[in-house]
Amino acid sequence: MYPEYLVAPMKAELTSHGFEELLTPAEVESALNEKGTTLLMINSVCGCSAGSARPGVLMAVHNSKKVPDHLTTTFAGFDIDAVKQARAHLLPYPPSSPAIALFKDGKVVHMIERHMIEGRPAQMIAANLIKAFETYCGETVVEQA
Repeated sequence: MYPEYLVAPMKAELTSHGFEELLTPAEVESALNEKGTTLLMINSVCGCSAGSARPGVLMAVHNSKKVPDHLTTTFAGFDIDAVKQARAHLLPYPPSSPAIALFKDGKVVHMIERHMIEGRPAQMIAANLIKAFETYCGETVVEQA
C-alpha cells in the first residue's frame, strides 16, 4: 500500500475537478449502480497515469459537449477494498491500473485499459473518451472555466 502523502496530490488532481472518491466497497456499489452514466477512473501512481490517463480524463470532461452524470475515482494500491469491488464490476476485463470505464445504468459500455493508455498522449485518451461520451451520455453541458 502506498503512503497517503504520495497519493494525496494524485487523488486531488481528479477530486479538485469534481470527481467523487470511492473509498469503500459500499461507495463503489452505490456509485456504479446509479442510473445514467458514470465515469470511473482507477487512478495509479504510475507514469502513464500521470502523463496520459489523468490529463486525458480531465481534457475529455472539460472539452466534451456531453459528459457523464457522475464522475468517480478510486486509487489502486491505496483504496484496496474499493478497487477490488470496482474490478468485480469490470469483469471480464482483467485488473488494470490505471483504467477508465464508462458505465451506463450499471453496465460497462466503454473501457480503456492500461495497455491502451501506455505510450499514448493525453489528447488521444481524451479523444477516445469524448467519442464514448457522445455515444452514451446525455446532453449535459460542461461550464468552461
